[in-house]
Amino acid sequence: MKHYIGIDGGGTKTHAIVVNPDGKELGEAFGGPSNFLIRGEEEVAKTLLELLEKCRSAVKFTYDELAGVTLGSTGAGRKNDAERMRDAFLGYAASHNANVRRFEVVSDARIALEGAFSGKPGSILIAGTGSIMFGKDSRGKVVRVGGFGRHIGDEGSGYALGRKALIAMAKSFDGRGNQTLLTNLIEREHGITTSEDLITKVYSEGFDVPQVAPLVLRAAEQGDAAAKRIVEEESDNLVEHIQAMERRTMVDQLHVAFVGGLASSNNFYSKTLRGKIAEKLPSVRVQEPDRSPAYGAALMAIADQQRR
Repeated sequence: MKHYIGIDGGGTKTHAIVVNPDGKELGEAFGGPSNFLIRGEEEVAKTLLELLEKCRSAVKFTYDELAGVTLGSTGAGRKNDAERMRDAFLGYAASHNANVRRFEVVSDARIALEGAFSGKPGSILIAGTGSIMFGKDSRGKVVRVGGFGRHIGDEGSGYALGRKALIAMAKSFDGRGNQTLLTNLIEREHGITTSEDLITKVYSEGFDVPQVAPLVLRAAEQGDAAAKRIVEEESDNLVEHIQAMERRTMVDQLHVAFVGGLASSNNFYSKTLRGKIAEKLPSVRVQEPDRSPAYGAALMAIADQQRR
């Protein structure tokens, strides 16, 4: 019997699922981190082959029965990077007498989309450190909205929230804005008490801007005007993403699943966003993902083999 493996390659752990040609889950396995942009192709190739061996041990199949493997990973949205990881793994596997015939590398967002709707049409809104939206229409065409990075995009993300909070703090130091609960929280949590502290941390010490986002949500929940304004502005930006996706996929009802800690968690920001969708976008239905990204990757492995 043919077997297919889908892999969700994360920065802290890697999840693999084995399925049959009908998409029935047969088993799963977990391994170490596999972000090849950070760990390098050779180390990740070793991690992936070890994971495949765990799958074979759990489900009992040979490499001749392995019809396809798809890896979803951060950074794989760029074709050259994806091909480099694919070639590195195939070379490593061959050198260890593992005959993996089909191995494809795609973006982590792509497998999340497939998993969220079990391969059917739908869209995912990713809002965590960054932001992007992916959708698939009834013809199987994949559409992307956003995802232009922190310099010219990432609206509605943790980075956007944190950046605006630090701007509010800079204005308060200058007297161009008021010191509020938000700026007090940042001072207390990160030891930023002067404009010099702020400049040094951001420009010399590589301050992690998105780590301020939880403080924005905490202050907004307590009624801080500056924090609430940031939440309003950035959630509006995500509503614009959804409106654009609705226009581009041209569906009667757009199904959206939230991915990423900022949007999917039960927090002030997510509640605000869900409320705006309910009020402004009656044809949009927010739902929980059907299945995991690893399962989405397995479905892509099946589809890839069927196309050949």
